[in-house]
Amino acid sequence: MSELSKLTIAAARDALKKGDVTSVELTEACLAEIDAADALGAFVHKTPEVALEQARSADARKDGGDLNGIPLGIKDLFCTKGVASQAASRILDGFKPEYESTVTTQLFDQGAVMLGKLNMDEFAMGSSNETSVYGNAVNPWKAGDAALTPGGSSGGSASAVAADLCLGATGTDTGGSIRQPAAFTGITGIKPTYGRVSRWGIVAFASSLDQAGPMTKDVRDAAIMLRAMCGHDPKDSTSADLAVPDFEAALTGDIRGKTIGIPKEYRMEGMPAEIEKLWEDGTAMLRDAGAKIVDITLPHTKYALPAYYVIAPAEASSNLARYDGVRFGHRAGLAAGDGITEMYEKTRAEGFGSEVQRRVMIGTYVLSAGFYDAYYNRARKVRTLIKQDFEAVFADGVDAILTPATPSAAFALGQKFDDPVQMYLNDVFTVTVNLAGLPGIAVPAGVDAAGLPLGLQLIGRPWEEGDLLNTAYALEQAAGFVAKPARWW
Repeated sequence: MSELSKLTIAAARDALKKGDVTSVELTEACLAEIDAADALGAFVHKTPEVALEQARSADARKDGGDLNGIPLGIKDLFCTKGVASQAASRILDGFKPEYESTVTTQLFDQGAVMLGKLNMDEFAMGSSNETSVYGNAVNPWKAGDAALTPGGSSGGSASAVAADLCLGATGTDTGGSIRQPAAFTGITGIKPTYGRVSRWGIVAFASSLDQAGPMTKDVRDAAIMLRAMCGHDPKDSTSADLAVPDFEAALTGDIRGKTIGIPKEYRMEGMPAEIEKLWEDGTAMLRDAGAKIVDITLPHTKYALPAYYVIAPAEASSNLARYDGVRFGHRAGLAAGDGITEMYEKTRAEGFGSEVQRRVMIGTYVLSAGFYDAYYNRARKVRTLIKQDFEAVFADGVDAILTPATPSAAFALGQKFDDPVQMYLNDVFTVTVNLAGLPGIAVPAGVDAAGLPLGLQLIGRPWEEGDLLNTAYALEQAAGFVAKPARWW
C-alpha cells in the first residue's frame, strides 16, 4: 500500500504546500489503491482521467484552498457533471447530469480532486449498503471469514476512507447514514445542522431530513472538509444564510467548563455490554478532560424510530414519484395493448429495488386519505416534541450530548437483510438528530471483543458545529483510536 494514500487531509495539505508531494502523485497513489480494492465494492464509477486533470490543475494553482489537490471520493447521490450519477438505482442507469451539485462545485472550486463515485444504498435507503444496484459495499474490517457491512447508506464512502482509497469522502445523512457507517468502519463522520450544507444537486430521499457532510480519517479532517462544503445557496430554499466559521481553528481540545448531557433514554433494554462500557468510558474521558457530566432526559426518544419511519417514507414516496418513465429515469418496454398505467407499473417495478418499493408503498399509505391524520400528521407532532426535548436540554445549559453511535459493531452482510425491522433498529441512536435538525458526529472510540471498531456520537447545539467538533476532538485525543483494518482485499 502506498504511504501517500494513508495521509490525512491535513497532512497532505501541509505536504502539498511545502512542495514535498504533488497532487498528481497523491492522486496516482489513490487510483492505484482503488484499482486494487475492487473486492470492497466501494468505487462504482472510477474517474481517473477527471482526477488527473484536476490534480494537474491543482498543482498549477497558486491560490488554492485547504482542499487544493486533495483526492476525494464522491457519494453516488451527488450529481456530477458528465459523470454517472444514479443514486445506486437501476431507474437512473445511464444518467449523466449536465450540471454540478452545489457541494461538489464548492469542493472543486477549492481545488479538490474527484477520484470517482462511491457505492451506497439505493436512493440512500438502507443501513447496510446491500440495496445497491452495483452490489454490496464491503467493510475493510474483518472478524473471521464473514464479509461485514460497512453500514449504510454511505457504505462506499466509509469503506473507501477506512481502507485508505481516498483521503476523504462526501456522505449524506437522513437518519444516520453518515454516522452509522463511520462508527462501523472506525472513521469520523459529521452530519451538520439541517440547512448548513446545500442540498441542491443531491438526489432527494426525504427532503426535510437529508443533509450532506464529510467522512474523514479524523476530526481535524472533518473540520477542514466541512468548511468547504458549507455556505448559503440561493438555489436551496432551506439553505441557511449564515457565515461559515473556521471549524479547524476551533479545535483547541479545551472543553473545561463544558456541560455534557447523558440521556437516560438511550440506555436501551438489551444493549450489549460492550456498547454500555464504551459509553461509560467516553463519559469518563470527557469528565477527565474537564467537562461537567450531567444526566438528562429526552422523554420522547422512544417514539423517534416509528415517527422517522413514517415521515421518511412519506417524503420518499413524494420525491420518487418523478421517476415514472415519462419525466425522469428508465422506461420499461411495453407489450401490445399496454397503456400508461402499465408503463408506470412496469417501469417502477423494474427500476426500483425491493427496499425502495417497500418505503414508497409505506409512504404512499401514510399519506393516503383516511390515514394522513392517523399516521403522518401524528408523526409530525411527535417530531416537534422530540425537537422540543433537545431545546429544553440546551436551554438548561447543556453544550453537547454523548450517546452510542450504533447498537452494535458491524454485522455480517446478509445477517439482517431479510428482517426490515431489525435493520431499521440500527438507526435507533441517530434518527432523533435528523428529526430535530441538529448537528451530530460519530468518533471512533474503541473496539469490541472481535477487534471491530465502535463509535460514540456527540450531538450539538444547532449551528454550533465548531463547538461540537472541538468536543469531538477532545474525545478523539482521549480515546487515542489508531487501529486500522488488516489488509485482505
